[in-house]
Amino acid sequence: MDVSKMTVSINKAINTQEVAVKEKHARTCILGTHHEKGAQTFWSVVNRLPLSSNAVLCWKFCHVFHKLLRDGHPNVLKDSLRYKNELSDMSRMWGHLSEGYGQLCSIYLRLLRTKMEYHTKNPRFPGNLQMSDRQLDEAGESDVNNFFQLTVEMFDYLECELNLFQTVFNSLDMSRSVSVTAAGQCRLAPLIQVILDCSHLYDYTVKLLFKLHSCLPADTLQGHRDRFMEQFTKLKDLFYRSSNLQYFKRLIQIPQLPENPPNFLRASALSEHISPVVVIPAEASSPDSEPVLEKDDLVDMDASQQNLFDNKFDDIFGSSFSSDPFNFNSQNGVNKDEKDHLIGQLYREVSELKAQLENMKTESQRAVLQLKGRVSELEAELAEQRHLRQQAADDSEFLRAELDELKKKREDTEKAQRSLTEIERRAQANEQRYSKLKEKYSELVQSHADLLRKNAEVTKQVSMARQAQADLEREKKELEDSFQRISDQAQRKTQEQTEVLESLKQELATSKQELQIVQGSLETSAQSEAKWAGQIAELEKERSSLAHAVARREEELSALQEQLEHTQRELSSAKESVCQLAKDQRKMLLAESRKAAEQVVQEALRQLEEPTLISCAGSADHLLSKVTSVSSCLEQLEKSWSRYLACPEDISGLLHSVTLLAHLTSDTMAYVSTTCLRAPPEPADSLTEACKQFGKETLLYLAFLEEEGMQENDGTAVKSCLNRISAIAEELLPRGLDIKQEELGDLVDKEMAATSAAIKTATARIEEMLSKSRAGDTGVQLEVNERILGSCTSLMQAIQVLIVASKDLQREIVESGRGTASPKEFYAKNSRWTEGLISASKAVGWGATVMVDAADLVVQGRGKFEELMVCSHEIAASTAQLVAASKVKADKDSPNLAQLQQASRGVNQATATVVASTISGKSQIEETDNMDFSSMTLTQIKRQEMDSQVRVLELENDLQKERQKLGELRKKHYELAGVAEGWEEGTEASPPALHEADTGKE
Repeated sequence: MDVSKMTVSINKAINTQEVAVKEKHARTCILGTHHEKGAQTFWSVVNRLPLSSNAVLCWKFCHVFHKLLRDGHPNVLKDSLRYKNELSDMSRMWGHLSEGYGQLCSIYLRLLRTKMEYHTKNPRFPGNLQMSDRQLDEAGESDVNNFFQLTVEMFDYLECELNLFQTVFNSLDMSRSVSVTAAGQCRLAPLIQVILDCSHLYDYTVKLLFKLHSCLPADTLQGHRDRFMEQFTKLKDLFYRSSNLQYFKRLIQIPQLPENPPNFLRASALSEHISPVVVIPAEASSPDSEPVLEKDDLVDMDASQQNLFDNKFDDIFGSSFSSDPFNFNSQNGVNKDEKDHLIGQLYREVSELKAQLENMKTESQRAVLQLKGRVSELEAELAEQRHLRQQAADDSEFLRAELDELKKKREDTEKAQRSLTEIERRAQANEQRYSKLKEKYSELVQSHADLLRKNAEVTKQVSMARQAQADLEREKKELEDSFQRISDQAQRKTQEQTEVLESLKQELATSKQELQIVQGSLETSAQSEAKWAGQIAELEKERSSLAHAVARREEELSALQEQLEHTQRELSSAKESVCQLAKDQRKMLLAESRKAAEQVVQEALRQLEEPTLISCAGSADHLLSKVTSVSSCLEQLEKSWSRYLACPEDISGLLHSVTLLAHLTSDTMAYVSTTCLRAPPEPADSLTEACKQFGKETLLYLAFLEEEGMQENDGTAVKSCLNRISAIAEELLPRGLDIKQEELGDLVDKEMAATSAAIKTATARIEEMLSKSRAGDTGVQLEVNERILGSCTSLMQAIQVLIVASKDLQREIVESGRGTASPKEFYAKNSRWTEGLISASKAVGWGATVMVDAADLVVQGRGKFEELMVCSHEIAASTAQLVAASKVKADKDSPNLAQLQQASRGVNQATATVVASTISGKSQIEETDNMDFSSMTLTQIKRQEMDSQVRVLELENDLQKERQKLGELRKKHYELAGVAEGWEEGTEASPPALHEADTGKE
């Protein structure tokens, strides 16, 4: 098909006229995709169309694209995936328009994106959804989990279809005959594709629900049944309303759903189900053939007007209804030539008038259509502008409110910041003022001490002056007494010695001279006394002023002390505010930690029944150890809470305990889920219920952490749930081997020695095989054999290192735990642990032997690469079992345990290398065996294709049978292992070792 023709058809099918898409244009687009085996031309044309600016154009694009996805080439889906994000953006853009085609385009684009995602995820379903029951079963791969997920995806798909169906009907005025108008047909035309999709989705949903009810409990599927009932009611109503529309009666035969929905709880009801079949009559015309006013109608109108004109002509000029319709001889007597000339002239005028009328009508019609299209575009632009303006106004209002709120928050933040800054500044100022006052107080104290010293010196000087005055008075008195004695002596001598008067007079004169000298000294003493009295008065005044100064200093000191006390009170208030703020922050931190812990526990509760955990498996031993860790963490949390109540600053231990409790609870739930996979149904259900109750009680326990005390919930309920889980896990523990306890120690050593010998033998055999391959093989085969055998040798060496590390760790465990008992007594005392070691050692040795046999067959060209990969996975699982059994009783800080874990990682890496080498070698061998199609004819190729299809069907059938056989073998293996290792009869409890490597292989 010509690309230009397809481009013209696309442009004609997707236009701005509000009429239904013409079927012939859509059919041309579909044929074009099959011709070019893709949709490159379609998207190259569509990308140039203004789909984001014209709603009618976008609506018709969705209709055409829906047809291409259903009936076009399968590569249409692959070529369209790159535009999926653009369709989503366009859907969000049209969703802002609440009138016209805006919401319709948004919902239709969302449906197309859902359809693309569904067919991408489920490639077995063709675009038109037509499948047989066998193909439907193959789509689910006979796995109940796949059927469960497929049903959910079909519900989502059908929900989008029904949403578009309902939205189209809501946009129409059903009180008028909208199905015969061009606008109504434009909206109803895409519903034909929706009806076709809905009929198939409804049929497949019913069949899948019957299949799920045959495999799963009815309670598990309650949500599926509720959702089906809701969609059944909607689809039945929409089918009924559609069948009454005149537009659909000629184009499609819509089926009617039964009066009552199927009863999925009754398996026999499936035979009563009738698949709805949509019939499109072969003679049905396309939607564009409805009675819409177009150019053909205008031509018919011109014919009727021509008949009317002829009748009027006959009325004027007459008609004889003979062979000559224009016989005017009887009327006006005009001759025949003039008559013929007049008739020809009239015909020419009529033809010209018809042509002019036709041109005028065509031009008017074109103008009307252009104006209508322009009006529609302007209305759409106006609606978009109005919507954008309204959206801008709403956004502006929202942003204004948000801005006001942000301003208010900023003001509050700034106010709080300023308040905090002011408090800090005031505290700093108070501290500075306190420092200054303290310095000033020290200066005042020093000044006061200096004044006191100076006062003491003045007082001392006054005392010395007074003492000098007292000495002076005493000397004066002594002089007066001496003068009196001298006078008495003189009188006595005068009376006694009159005869020696002359001598006495001389002595008297001498005495007078002495008296004058004494009087002079007395006068000098008096002057000195007056001077000392003045100095004493001055000192008294200075003392009084100093006393006043001391009083003033004491008043200032008391004022400063009051100011200091006020500052200290403000500083204490600020410290209390800071302490309160820190306390609030600690409470907020505790609340956030509690919320995070609750989210972890809730997520664990949600994932308790997730199908992603089905691929894992655990043991009761690990569950018991995890429960013990949770109990210890719970006790630590209670202690941390008590310390926090006693000292709120000590919150680090409480936060650590809350976080640890949440993660340990989540791990415990995960171990419960994995343990239930290999437990009998009744204990598994009990364990699951106990785990759910444990999660709920943990959430309640964490909720009480915000209270000041936990008197109402002290962890008793959580501990009770843990005890219940421990009791159930104890019941699931396997029983011991049927071996005498005194022989366990010897058996452990024998099995470990036998395993080491098996590994050494396997290594020697691999070296021998490698030597033979180098001697007998060449080219790609030699390269593949060397790579595979080299990786197998590395794996054996890694296993040998692991066994040595396991022996060292076991020796350490026995030495640290046996006390005064012998190693045999220790093994007998811990019989369950010993039996795990024996079982793991046997598995490792057997796996090494089987792997060497598989490698030998592969090297000889008689084996399968898949068998070698399975053997490597089995060895990895066995070594994981040995590691798990060895480290059960080991100290977590033991260097031998760290060395064992390092050796285990080395085994895993070596296993991955073996698998990678095997896959690479397989691909190399297969590349050399590719078929040569250059010399084959068309018939030969077709024959080979049919043979390949037959082979594919046979292999799929064989694969299904082998999977069933594998399931039965595993079940029988577990039963025999239970009998051999002493598990409880009648149960399907798992062995004590882990099978993570095995599940990872699958």
